[in-house]
Amino acid sequence: MTDQADETLEPASGQNQETRPAPDHGPDHGYVLDEQIGYILRKAYQRNAVIFSEKIQDLTPTQFAVMARLTELGSVSQNQLGRTVGLDVATTKGVVDRLSARGFVQSEKDPNDRRRQLISLTPKGWQHFLSNASLGLEVSEETIAPLTQSEQRTLLRLLKKMQ
Repeated sequence: MTDQADETLEPASGQNQETRPAPDHGPDHGYVLDEQIGYILRKAYQRNAVIFSEKIQDLTPTQFAVMARLTELGSVSQNQLGRTVGLDVATTKGVVDRLSARGFVQSEKDPNDRRRQLISLTPKGWQHFLSNASLGLEVSEETIAPLTQSEQRTLLRLLKKMQ
């Protein structure tokens, strides 16, 4: 709503405003935020992001994921790269541009389709990724450390099933 629309909803002076339940009354709508999958996943991701930023301070989790995928795929189109790490086109371009500016990735014309750019790690990018790979593993381990080994396996299996 716009500010103007909000103003029209305000009661005239002297009228009672709509009453809301006091904070000590539980909600009667049935929606409990702490039980919603999206909220729980976001909180778990926040835990992961904090641990990641403490261990790997010069890359974002998304940049690290792109570099990891490039170690697996080698040279790949920017579009395919984005799809394999779950990014939209604009986000992929921004990540690739930032990694390129740091000398971690390079792009070259696809010899089979001159309209397409192929993205790959530079030697500097390979080295930087390899020097951080063990830290990436530590991030994952610390993120799920509150769980037992069995719970960790179950969580990962169920999350993969949801992809």
